[in-house]
Amino acid sequence: MGDDYELLQILLFAAVAGFLIYRLRSVLGRRTGHERERRHPFGHGGHARRDGDAVNADVASPDNVVPLPERGQGDAVDQDGTPSLSVGLTQVRIADPSFDANRFVEGAGRAFQMIVESFAQGDTGVLRPLVSDDLFDEFGTEIRRRAAEGEVHETQIVKLREAEILEAGVAGRTATVTIKFVTEQINLVRDEAGAVVDGDPETAIDVTDIWTFARSTRSSDPNWTLVETRTPN
Repeated sequence: MGDDYELLQILLFAAVAGFLIYRLRSVLGRRTGHERERRHPFGHGGHARRDGDAVNADVASPDNVVPLPERGQGDAVDQDGTPSLSVGLTQVRIADPSFDANRFVEGAGRAFQMIVESFAQGDTGVLRPLVSDDLFDEFGTEIRRRAAEGEVHETQIVKLREAEILEAGVAGRTATVTIKFVTEQINLVRDEAGAVVDGDPETAIDVTDIWTFARSTRSSDPNWTLVETRTPN
């Protein structure tokens, strides 16, 4: 429990460093159904899943957590010439000996829930220490738009089904880890009167998100910050 608390604290109190140069490249989530298109960065979509029982968030233990490869495992580079995942994780571990892939993924899953749900609620106080300046500006713009138009968004993470490290590495002074999250979510949009205008409170949808976290390896601050979100290819 101490390890989990320590990593959660790292992600909760993330400080913005001078290396935050990444931009939000596209919306989160993959829409494969026929729901009305939403206008915010977390434009969730996917396959509808209807659950008869009440739903509860289950994000502490994702079904698929990728362990840290041992040194020497895997090829040095992928087919596109980029360092392999094994090499990238080794680079991060050398730059930060305290780094543990499994603990990182578990903590990132908790941060994922906090960021997604806080964004839906418009809680910028929670978002501020967890995301880069660029992402905070993007999210703030959308939160203000929703408020001006009288939209109320609700997001519930029903279950984190998969959390998989896709990429990792160190460039200059910056370590990055990219994670694919596959979750079941309930997403609603209400109007000013409280009527549901999008989504279904009884239906969870499958959502795939790819997030990149980063930190300065030269900093004494061990905190990681969300610096990029994108859609799967």
